[in-house]
Amino acid sequence: MPLVPLLAKARESLSDLWREIAKFGIVGLSALVIDIGLFNILRFYGPDGQGPMFDRPISSKIVSVAVATTFAYFGNRYWTFRHRGRSNMGREYIMFFALNGVAMMIAIGCLWFSHYLMGWDSALADNISANVVGLGLGTAFRFWSYRKFVFPAIPDDPEHAVEREVAERDASTPI
Repeated sequence: MPLVPLLAKARESLSDLWREIAKFGIVGLSALVIDIGLFNILRFYGPDGQGPMFDRPISSKIVSVAVATTFAYFGNRYWTFRHRGRSNMGREYIMFFALNGVAMMIAIGCLWFSHYLMGWDSALADNISANVVGLGLGTAFRFWSYRKFVFPAIPDDPEHAVEREVAERDASTPI
């Protein structure tokens, strides 16, 4: 294959990847705002500073994470990765939640390592290990695993020709 078409194809592939990364980031930040906002509304929004789940912080967090993760699933399915393969929505949704659990364990693992093995137990150290290093590694894992397992690439065979055509049209649509 001549060098110029090969470079053009590589440039286009990188452009598509960066577009996916940008959309993934926007969806993720939006889900984070939903998670934090809903958690605080459930806990503290009320006339006396007490929300409907004021005395149930764990339940509040479970509800806020479930709502935010559901938002992230639909945002990623219908915007970030809309041009990629589709399978059974129930399978995708369960896998999406499971992979989010793995990503959460990555963040918890980073916190455990720094706090208990390294002895770095200040509030700053805990936040850096869990919410900078752990969240960063977990986010990279999510992006990779969603592309690979939840929203896989469309195979190059005649049976998927229409899906590929739609995917190419969608990929050329700007953010």
